[in-house]
Amino acid sequence: MMSLRKSSDRGHADHGWLDTYHTFSFGGYRDPKHTSFRALRVINEDRVKPGYGFPTHGHDNMEIVTYVVAGELEHKDSLGTGSTIRPGDVQRMSAGRGVEHSEFNPSKTENVHLLQIWLFPEKRGLEPSYEQRSFPANERGGRARLVASRDGAEGSVRINQDVRLYTSLLSPKERVELPLAPGRHAWVQLIKGELDVNGVPLSPGDGLSASEEPKLSIEARQASEFIVFDLA
Repeated sequence: MMSLRKSSDRGHADHGWLDTYHTFSFGGYRDPKHTSFRALRVINEDRVKPGYGFPTHGHDNMEIVTYVVAGELEHKDSLGTGSTIRPGDVQRMSAGRGVEHSEFNPSKTENVHLLQIWLFPEKRGLEPSYEQRSFPANERGGRARLVASRDGAEGSVRINQDVRLYTSLLSPKERVELPLAPGRHAWVQLIKGELDVNGVPLSPGDGLSASEEPKLSIEARQASEFIVFDLA
């Protein structure tokens, strides 16, 4: 069983400095039919103008993954972490009992384009923590590269949830297949390009949920970048 979430049906807000699309209910956008999918709570596609960003604010009891598509994002948090997130990097922050952070676009000329992803943790009240790793384009090209998982398999960042998060860059006509174990569910989020997923066409910004499917067969109709969540 599959369900397509069209890009044009997402929530949208343009704050001037921030142009953002919400796959699930977030902030002032409320859609009772799209509040989450399994443990996946938020997929926000953000474009932040040069010199702007999110001032210091708090989170708790959420696994937060940041994926930069283009540009750079500067991160600082109450754990003492400071880093710059670039394309190919995956950052995981476990908010746990509570953490504060800020995120800014340091460029004077270029927007930063990113996905902010939130997942419910398996347990509440965990010790806050942070991890960031780089996955170069040659590791993501022509395959589904595991970048986040509960056990840190294949050099992925560790996340406090039963999820396996993949990213991929496919050239036209390239194809990948991901098996789904019985009882597992998947969400595919297309960032750029055009895909067919089990015969369903996806355009940029589209999301596709899959349940009771034995596998995902993903073929690019043009050069594409996307992420896949394998969820309990």
